[in-house]
Amino acid sequence: MSNLRKEDISQEVFDLYDDYAHNKLSRRQFIEKLSVYTAGTVTLGSLLSFMSPNYATTATVPQNHPDIDSDYITYNSPKGGGTIKGLLSAPKNKSSKLPGVIVVHENRGLNPYIEDVGRRTALDGFISLAPDALSPLGGYPGNDDDGRELQKKRDRNEMLQDFIAAYEYLRSHPDTNGKVGVVGFCFGGWIANMMAVELPDLGAAVPFYGGQPPIEEVAKINAPLQIHYAGLDERVNAGWTEYERALKEKQKEFSVHFYPNVNHGFHNNTTPRYDEEAAKLAWSRTIDFFKEKLS
Repeated sequence: MSNLRKEDISQEVFDLYDDYAHNKLSRRQFIEKLSVYTAGTVTLGSLLSFMSPNYATTATVPQNHPDIDSDYITYNSPKGGGTIKGLLSAPKNKSSKLPGVIVVHENRGLNPYIEDVGRRTALDGFISLAPDALSPLGGYPGNDDDGRELQKKRDRNEMLQDFIAAYEYLRSHPDTNGKVGVVGFCFGGWIANMMAVELPDLGAAVPFYGGQPPIEEVAKINAPLQIHYAGLDERVNAGWTEYERALKEKQKEFSVHFYPNVNHGFHNNTTPRYDEEAAKLAWSRTIDFFKEKLS
């Protein structure tokens, strides 16, 4: 385990990791560029360890939490990848039907962080479904590097159909009230934006640092949006001005929150990009929004 601290790491290292995580650098290129930032006790090994996800000790809600039921299910995605696996989580001892929330992973499949977010959502009073868009390729392979490689082999519009099918599954689930929202992170943020475009009855959409939809399709959005951006995320934020203009012109219901001095991925508590204050604030806003729009 690395003894480095977040404040020991320059912003250039976080930017390098972002390029690597979004397939702009190969692992070899990432390591070569990362080696420039080693000095003294900051070895390449310690830097790699520090920047890599830590799934061993970061789960906030265990799978066997006494207040929720959480297990894997499969559903059919006829326009996408066929049989899709997902983690379905729900509060125990439900006295009434509950709203549903689709939880959409980043560009590496259903890893432990996203499973944890699905269980958090259930603890907050929703029935959540966190699909794995890598299901047609065998599912999340156990590490993010291989997960990214697998996800590159799938067409993103076919994956969008997998999450649309998840929405249909959850909307017709006997324990839901028929109102379903979506929250997604990174690639999942783009999916959340696109589900708002494609699903006229979507109850609410919350994209975290997600790519914007085609501007000409903004007119199709009916769902209220709550949009979260990281202040240091120049890559994704570059598309916001045009998106905001279109949302206003088409008189769509939306709110947007920028979190200063935090990186893309600030909600993900398994890497040093995590910012606890911003993540907790963004999540509380998300849950309040879903409670308002899906009840």
